[in-house]
Amino acid sequence: MTLTVPADPGPFTFDPATTALVIIDMQRDFCEPGGFGETLGNDVSLLRTVIPPLQEVLTTARRLGMTVIHTREGHVPDLSDCPPAKLHRGNPTLRIGDPGPKGRILVRGEYGHDIVDELAPLPGEPVVDKPGKGSFHGTDFGALLADRGVTSLIVTGVTTEVCVHTTVREANDRGYECLVLSDCVGSYFPEFQAAGLAMIAAQGGIFGWVAPSSALLEALTREAVA
Repeated sequence: MTLTVPADPGPFTFDPATTALVIIDMQRDFCEPGGFGETLGNDVSLLRTVIPPLQEVLTTARRLGMTVIHTREGHVPDLSDCPPAKLHRGNPTLRIGDPGPKGRILVRGEYGHDIVDELAPLPGEPVVDKPGKGSFHGTDFGALLADRGVTSLIVTGVTTEVCVHTTVREANDRGYECLVLSDCVGSYFPEFQAAGLAMIAAQGGIFGWVAPSSALLEALTREAVA
Protein backbone atom coordinates (compact mmCIF):
# COMPACT_ATOMS: atom_id res chain seq x y z
CA MET A 1 0.00 0.00 0.00
CA THR A 2 1.36 3.40 -0.97
CA LEU A 3 0.93 6.26 1.48
CA THR A 4 1.53 9.95 0.88
CA VAL A 5 2.92 12.51 3.32
CA PRO A 6 2.74 16.26 2.60
CA ALA A 7 6.36 17.36 2.65
CA ASP A 8 8.90 19.84 1.38
CA PRO A 9 9.52 20.11 -1.58
CA GLY A 10 6.50 17.93 -2.49
CA PRO A 11 4.53 14.85 -1.48
CA PHE A 12 6.56 11.90 -0.21
CA THR A 13 5.12 8.53 -1.19
CA PHE A 14 6.14 5.27 0.44
CA ASP A 15 5.04 1.75 1.19
CA PRO A 16 5.36 0.93 4.91
CA ALA A 17 6.30 -2.64 3.98
CA THR A 18 9.45 -1.44 2.20
CA THR A 19 10.27 1.48 4.49
CA ALA A 20 12.55 1.57 7.53
CA LEU A 21 12.38 3.96 10.45
CA VAL A 22 16.03 4.83 11.13
CA ILE A 23 16.84 6.26 14.56
CA ILE A 24 20.33 7.73 14.50
CA ASP A 25 22.58 7.97 17.55
CA MET A 26 20.04 8.74 20.27
CA GLN A 27 22.74 7.88 22.79
CA ARG A 28 23.37 9.00 26.33
CA ASP A 29 26.79 10.31 25.26
CA PHE A 30 25.05 12.83 23.01
CA CYS A 31 21.74 13.47 24.76
CA GLU A 32 22.49 13.42 28.49
CA PRO A 33 24.73 15.46 30.81
CA GLY A 34 28.18 14.01 31.30
CA GLY A 35 28.50 12.58 27.82
CA PHE A 36 30.61 13.48 24.80
CA GLY A 37 28.24 16.19 23.61
CA GLU A 38 28.54 18.09 26.85
CA THR A 39 32.34 17.73 26.91
CA LEU A 40 32.35 19.71 23.67
CA GLY A 41 30.55 22.56 25.44
CA ASN A 42 27.08 21.86 24.08
CA ASP A 43 23.67 22.24 25.71
CA VAL A 44 22.38 18.67 25.54
CA SER A 45 18.86 19.74 26.49
CA LEU A 46 18.42 20.95 22.92
CA LEU A 47 18.65 17.35 21.69
CA ARG A 48 16.20 16.03 24.26
CA THR A 49 13.33 17.92 22.60
CA VAL A 50 13.51 15.26 19.89
CA ILE A 51 12.58 12.45 22.27
CA PRO A 52 8.81 12.94 22.80
CA PRO A 53 7.81 13.20 19.11
CA LEU A 54 10.20 10.40 18.22
CA GLN A 55 8.64 8.18 20.88
CA GLU A 56 5.27 8.65 19.22
CA VAL A 57 6.63 7.84 15.77
CA LEU A 58 8.46 4.79 17.11
CA THR A 59 5.35 3.47 18.87
CA THR A 60 3.27 3.84 15.71
CA ALA A 61 5.91 2.23 13.49
CA ARG A 62 6.16 -0.73 15.83
CA ARG A 63 2.39 -1.14 15.95
CA LEU A 64 2.31 -1.32 12.15
CA GLY A 65 5.18 -3.81 12.02
CA MET A 66 7.54 -1.50 10.14
CA THR A 67 11.27 -2.13 10.06
CA VAL A 68 13.01 -0.17 12.83
CA ILE A 69 16.80 0.23 12.85
CA HIS A 70 18.83 2.05 15.51
CA THR A 71 22.39 3.30 15.13
CA ARG A 72 25.11 4.16 17.64
CA GLU A 73 28.34 6.01 16.96
CA GLY A 74 31.29 4.69 18.92
CA HIS A 75 34.51 2.76 18.91
CA VAL A 76 35.99 -0.54 20.01
CA PRO A 77 37.75 -0.35 23.39
CA ASP A 78 41.29 -0.11 21.98
CA LEU A 79 40.17 2.74 19.66
CA SER A 80 41.74 0.99 16.68
CA ASP A 81 38.78 2.11 14.55
CA CYS A 82 39.07 5.76 15.63
CA PRO A 83 41.42 7.65 13.29
CA PRO A 84 43.77 10.23 14.85
CA ALA A 85 42.06 12.99 12.87
CA LYS A 86 38.89 12.26 14.85
CA LEU A 87 40.47 11.41 18.19
CA HIS A 88 42.53 14.60 18.44
CA ARG A 89 40.15 17.09 16.85
CA GLY A 90 38.97 20.09 18.83
CA ASN A 91 39.49 20.86 22.50
CA PRO A 92 36.95 18.87 24.53
CA THR A 93 37.25 18.52 28.29
CA LEU A 94 37.24 14.73 27.73
CA ARG A 95 38.30 12.94 24.57
CA ILE A 96 36.96 9.77 23.00
CA GLY A 97 38.03 6.85 25.19
CA ASP A 98 38.57 8.92 28.33
CA PRO A 99 36.74 7.88 31.52
CA GLY A 100 33.62 9.98 32.04
CA PRO A 101 30.54 10.03 34.29
CA LYS A 102 28.86 7.43 32.06
CA GLY A 103 31.91 5.29 31.37
CA ARG A 104 34.55 5.71 28.69
CA ILE A 105 33.45 8.36 26.20
CA LEU A 106 31.97 6.94 22.95
CA VAL A 107 33.28 3.43 23.57
CA ARG A 108 31.12 0.45 22.68
CA GLY A 109 29.72 -1.42 25.63
CA GLU A 110 29.88 1.58 27.98
CA TYR A 111 26.73 2.98 29.58
CA GLY A 112 27.03 6.33 27.82
CA HIS A 113 27.40 4.70 24.41
CA ASP A 114 23.98 3.09 24.64
CA ILE A 115 20.62 4.48 23.56
CA VAL A 116 18.51 6.57 25.96
CA ASP A 117 15.92 4.61 27.93
CA GLU A 118 12.99 6.38 26.29
CA LEU A 119 13.92 4.97 22.88
CA ALA A 120 15.50 1.67 23.89
CA PRO A 121 15.44 -0.95 21.10
CA LEU A 122 13.12 -3.91 21.44
CA PRO A 123 14.42 -7.45 20.99
CA GLY A 124 14.77 -8.11 17.27
CA GLU A 125 15.30 -4.47 16.29
CA PRO A 126 18.76 -4.17 14.71
CA VAL A 127 21.29 -1.84 16.30
CA VAL A 128 24.06 -0.75 13.94
CA ASP A 129 27.32 0.23 15.61
CA LYS A 130 29.18 2.65 13.39
CA PRO A 131 32.67 4.11 13.73
CA GLY A 132 31.92 7.25 11.76
CA LYS A 133 29.22 9.77 11.01
CA GLY A 134 27.39 7.90 8.24
CA SER A 135 25.37 4.76 8.87
CA PHE A 136 26.73 2.94 5.81
CA HIS A 137 30.46 3.41 6.41
CA GLY A 138 32.11 0.40 8.04
CA THR A 139 28.80 -1.27 8.97
CA ASP A 140 26.25 -3.82 7.78
CA PHE A 141 23.53 -1.16 7.49
CA GLY A 142 23.25 -1.51 3.71
CA ALA A 143 23.00 -5.28 3.97
CA LEU A 144 20.26 -5.00 6.60
CA LEU A 145 18.22 -2.77 4.31
CA ALA A 146 18.73 -5.04 1.32
CA ASP A 147 17.80 -8.16 3.28
CA ARG A 148 14.52 -6.54 4.31
CA GLY A 149 13.68 -5.19 0.86
CA VAL A 150 13.81 -1.60 2.10
CA THR A 151 13.72 1.14 -0.52
CA SER A 152 12.66 4.16 1.56
CA LEU A 153 13.95 5.56 4.84
CA ILE A 154 12.26 7.69 7.47
CA VAL A 155 15.24 9.34 9.11
CA THR A 156 15.34 10.63 12.70
CA GLY A 157 17.93 11.22 15.40
CA VAL A 158 20.94 13.43 16.03
CA THR A 159 22.62 15.54 15.04
CA THR A 160 20.88 17.01 12.04
CA GLU A 161 23.93 18.52 10.35
CA VAL A 162 26.34 15.70 11.13
CA CYS A 163 25.23 12.05 11.41
CA VAL A 164 21.72 12.60 10.04
CA HIS A 165 22.97 14.56 7.05
CA THR A 166 25.80 12.14 6.35
CA THR A 167 23.45 9.16 6.42
CA VAL A 168 20.89 10.86 4.16
CA ARG A 169 23.59 11.80 1.66
CA GLU A 170 24.98 8.25 1.69
CA ALA A 171 21.48 6.84 1.24
CA ASN A 172 20.70 9.21 -1.61
CA ASP A 173 23.79 8.08 -3.50
CA ARG A 174 22.64 4.48 -3.07
CA GLY A 175 19.17 5.11 -4.46
CA TYR A 176 17.12 5.28 -1.26
CA GLU A 177 14.33 7.82 -0.90
CA CYS A 178 14.55 9.59 2.46
CA LEU A 179 12.00 11.49 4.51
CA VAL A 180 13.56 13.46 7.37
CA LEU A 181 11.19 14.32 10.22
CA SER A 182 11.92 17.92 11.16
CA ASP A 183 10.93 17.63 14.84
CA CYS A 184 12.52 14.20 15.28
CA VAL A 185 16.03 15.36 14.37
CA GLY A 186 18.01 17.76 16.50
CA SER A 187 21.11 19.91 16.67
CA TYR A 188 23.05 21.69 19.40
CA PHE A 189 22.91 24.75 17.12
CA PRO A 190 19.48 26.13 16.05
CA GLU A 191 21.00 27.80 13.00
CA PHE A 192 22.47 24.47 11.86
CA GLN A 193 19.12 22.77 12.37
CA ALA A 194 17.36 25.22 10.06
CA ALA A 195 20.08 25.17 7.43
CA GLY A 196 20.47 21.39 7.56
CA LEU A 197 16.79 20.78 6.91
CA ALA A 198 16.68 23.38 4.14
CA MET A 199 19.65 21.77 2.38
CA ILE A 200 17.96 18.36 2.27
CA ALA A 201 14.83 19.64 0.50
CA ALA A 202 16.57 22.28 -1.67
CA GLN A 203 16.58 22.14 -5.45
CA GLY A 204 13.56 19.91 -5.72
CA GLY A 205 14.66 17.55 -2.94
CA ILE A 206 18.32 17.13 -3.80
CA PHE A 207 18.81 14.73 -0.86
CA GLY A 208 15.24 13.96 0.15
CA TRP A 209 12.06 15.28 1.72
CA VAL A 210 11.32 17.06 5.00
CA ALA A 211 8.09 16.95 7.01
CA PRO A 212 6.92 17.23 10.62
CA SER A 213 6.17 13.99 12.42
CA SER A 214 2.48 14.94 12.62
CA ALA A 215 2.19 14.61 8.84
CA LEU A 216 3.73 11.13 8.88
CA LEU A 217 1.61 10.03 11.84
CA GLU A 218 -1.55 11.13 10.07
CA ALA A 219 -0.67 8.98 7.07
CA LEU A 220 0.27 6.00 9.24
CA THR A 221 -2.90 6.34 11.29
CA ARG A 222 -4.97 6.16 8.14
CA GLU A 223 -3.10 2.96 7.28
CA ALA A 224 -3.74 1.53 10.75
CA VAL A 225 -7.51 1.97 10.49
CA ALA A 226 -7.81 1.01 6.82
